[in-house]
Amino acid sequence: MRSIPGLIALGALLVACEPASRPVVLHAADNPPALLSDWGLISADGSSLELNDGVVPYELNSPLFSDYALKLRTVWKPGDTAVVYQDDGELDFPVGTIISKTFHYEKLKESGGLLYVQQKEGEADLQNDGSLDLHTYVLIETRLLVKYADGWRAFPYVWNSSQDEATLEIAGDQRDIVLVQGDTNERITYVVPDANQCAGCHVTDHTAKELRPIGPKGWQLNRNFSWWGNPESQLMNWVASGMLSGYDGTAPQGVRWSEPGDATLEDRARAYLDANCAHCHNPKGAADTSALHLNIDAPLDRLYGICKTPVAVGRGSGDRPYDIYPGRPQDSILVFRLQHTDPAIAMPELGRSAIHTEGVKLISDWIAAMNGDC
Repeated sequence: MRSIPGLIALGALLVACEPASRPVVLHAADNPPALLSDWGLISADGSSLELNDGVVPYELNSPLFSDYALKLRTVWKPGDTAVVYQDDGELDFPVGTIISKTFHYEKLKESGGLLYVQQKEGEADLQNDGSLDLHTYVLIETRLLVKYADGWRAFPYVWNSSQDEATLEIAGDQRDIVLVQGDTNERITYVVPDANQCAGCHVTDHTAKELRPIGPKGWQLNRNFSWWGNPESQLMNWVASGMLSGYDGTAPQGVRWSEPGDATLEDRARAYLDANCAHCHNPKGAADTSALHLNIDAPLDRLYGICKTPVAVGRGSGDRPYDIYPGRPQDSILVFRLQHTDPAIAMPELGRSAIHTEGVKLISDWIAAMNGDC
């Protein structure tokens, strides 16, 4: 547990991160404001983005891939309420909680009506004062998940060209951008989902049909985060700041698919598949009829795709015989769908227009290293 001096230092840091701005406002579910600024969570003036008082950033070990966009994640909760820790599934957030995710890129230039951005893996480059430099980064969209008494609601906001406001776009939006990596350029259409499409990922129980957060789970949050200015995990920082209750200091292993570290190739591959696929491919998910379960705690058996023949995938099989063919990634449907952008074939179905080269390599390497045959 944090020492008293550590708590004082944390309090000083939080105070230092408080910009002079209006308070956070929880709006009615049936009357969301047209402007993101009316929520009071974050503010931007074209030069920098800043977090409001009590809006806490967080990071995940293995985030969902979204066309190489960087993501600034934040959570705000009302008053003295606390988030309740749970080992199984996402944390239990109190009514009134607002979770935000701001998608942005490191910008290079604009030319011919196209935005050129750096293609890279990474996290939000948030400064210790809670700001993001908009001379370096360009904001694309901010998605809100708001918890009301009857459940969560999703609201997508799209940033304007002057980078000082975002507007509610219930019907979604799209923007042509060019991903630049070295001498290679790839033009894609970045898609902002409409409010209904948010359910494609956030309804993890197909029967209950309730929106839920999919990122903030124990194993995803069990990591250090430098914004707090100390070496403790962000879960312990949440406890020390009064944000989190019911946490005893132990959590499932935090696995980063992008960093070998102490994690095995299998651990990393399973973390990647959980983050990118398990919101649908779990025993209760929207893809339950596929009988393919890719949640991180699922047994590594036929239902995980090992030597499993496809179920009604049409062209999605690529004429490959099994979802996962041990030792043969080139004959595995899972790899085929990850390396495709055709909407009739690609997986995940939403939130991706580019091929995640690093993710495809990880899953291919894992399957190639598997022993056995079908």
